[in-house]
Amino acid sequence: MRTRRITAVLMAGACLFAAPASADTLKEALTRAYNDNPTLEAARAQLRATDENVPIQRSQGLPSVNASGRYSEFLVQNSTSFIAPERALSADIDLGVPIYQGGAVRNGILAAENRVEAGRADLRGTESAIFTQVVAAYMDVILNEALVSLSTNNVDVLAINLEATSDRFQIGDLTRTDVAQSESRLAIARGDLRSSQANLVAAREEYIALVGTPPTDLEPPPPLPGLPASPDEAVDVALANNPDLIAAKERAEAAGFDIEVAGSGRLPRVSLFTNGGYQNFLGTLGAIPGEDADQTATSATAGVQLSVPIFQGGRVAAQQRQATAQAQAAYEQVIAVERSIIAQVRAAYSSWRAANAIIASSQAAVDAAALSLEGVRAENTVGNRTVLDILDAQQELLRAQVQLVTARRNAYVAGFSLLASMGRAEARDLGLGEEGVLYDPIDNYERVRGIIWDWQRDPAPVATSSRTVDIPAADGDIPDSTTPIEPIGN
Repeated sequence: MRTRRITAVLMAGACLFAAPASADTLKEALTRAYNDNPTLEAARAQLRATDENVPIQRSQGLPSVNASGRYSEFLVQNSTSFIAPERALSADIDLGVPIYQGGAVRNGILAAENRVEAGRADLRGTESAIFTQVVAAYMDVILNEALVSLSTNNVDVLAINLEATSDRFQIGDLTRTDVAQSESRLAIARGDLRSSQANLVAAREEYIALVGTPPTDLEPPPPLPGLPASPDEAVDVALANNPDLIAAKERAEAAGFDIEVAGSGRLPRVSLFTNGGYQNFLGTLGAIPGEDADQTATSATAGVQLSVPIFQGGRVAAQQRQATAQAQAAYEQVIAVERSIIAQVRAAYSSWRAANAIIASSQAAVDAAALSLEGVRAENTVGNRTVLDILDAQQELLRAQVQLVTARRNAYVAGFSLLASMGRAEARDLGLGEEGVLYDPIDNYERVRGIIWDWQRDPAPVATSSRTVDIPAADGDIPDSTTPIEPIGN
C-alpha cells in the first residue's frame, strides 16, 4: 500500500510537464504590455516631444509678424509747443522675413531630424527591453510554479516516507536514528516549500507590474524564431539592427550638424522687413490758428537688413569648439555602444547554447535519478539499503528536476535576450500586429512637422496606463496542473 502511495505521488510530479486546458499565452502577455505598460507609454510620449524639435528649428527660418499698441496720457505738456496733444493712441505691425542666417536654420533642422531618428531607435530599444522583461517574468512564474509543485511533491513523498519509517520503528525493524533522519529531511523540505512559494509570489507580482494583469495558468511559450547558427551571424545582425547602436550613430551625426550651427554665429545675417504704424491723438492735438490739425497719422516702411558680426569676444569660437568636443564624445560613444553590443550578443549566445546543453544533461539526470530511487527503494525492502539511502536518492532526483526546469527557463530567456540584442524582439518581429494596430511613431511626426499656427495645441496630458492597486495580492498557490518549460528554437 505504501509503495502504491509513493508511486502515486511520483506520478503527480509528472504533471509538471502537462499543459493546462485553458491558459494565458506569452503573446497575450506581450500584447497587454505593449498596449498598457507605463514605461513604454512614457517612451512614446518622450519621442513625441522630440518630434517637436523639428518645427521649432524650422520656425527660425519662417517669417514673423508682431503687433503692438499703446495708449498714452501726456501729463505735462511741452511749454514751447502750440500743438502738443493731451493723449495719443498708436499701433504698429512688423513683418520680418529671414533670408540668410549663416546655415544655422538648415543645419539645426538636420540635427533635429537626426535626433528624431535616434528617438525612434530609443523607442525600439525600450520596447525590446520591456518585452525581454515580460518574457523573463512570464518564464519566472512558470519556473516558480514548477518549483512549488516539485517542493510540494517532495514534502508529500517525505511525509509518506516518515510514516513508513515510523511504522517500521514501531515493530522494531528500524531504529530511532532512521526516524530522526526522515523527520529532518521532511522539516527541511517544508522550509524549502515556503521559500519557493515566496519566490512564486515575487514572480507573480513582477509579472503584474509589467503586464498589468495577474498571470493565469500560463501556457508553454512558443519556439523562438530566427535564432542564429553562430555568434558571428548574431553579431552581424546586431550591428545592422540593434536600436541602441542606431541611436548612437544618429546622435553622432546630429552632433556634426551642431558644429555648423555653432559656427554660423560668425556669419552675416540678411532679412527683409516691413513696418506699418498708426497714431491717433483722439482730438487733443492742437493747431496753428486758422488751421485744422490732422488728428491721425500713418506710416509704412520696408527694406533689407544686413547684420555682419565683427567681434563677439570669442563666444562663437568657444561654442564651436564646445560642439566639436561634444561631437567627438558622440563618436566615441558609438564605439562604446558597439563594443557593448558585441559582448552582449556573444554572451547571450553562449548562455543560450549552454542552457540547451544543460537541458539535455539534466533530462538524463532526471531519468537516471528516478531509476536510482526506484532501485534503492526495492533494495531497501530486502535490507540492502538504508532509509538514509532512500532520502539521498529522493534528494538527488529533486535536484535534477529543479536543474531541468531552471535550465529550460534560462534557455528561453537567453534566447529571447539574444534576439533582443540582435534587434529582432519587437512588436512586428513577434507578430503582435495581428492582435491590433501597432503604434507608428511616424504618424505623430508627420502630424506636427508642418504646423506653423501658434495656437495649435494637444489635449491636456493624462496617464493612459492602468493601475494595479485594485489587483489582489498574489499568493504562492499553484493550479491543479502546471506549465512545462519546453526547449526553445525552430
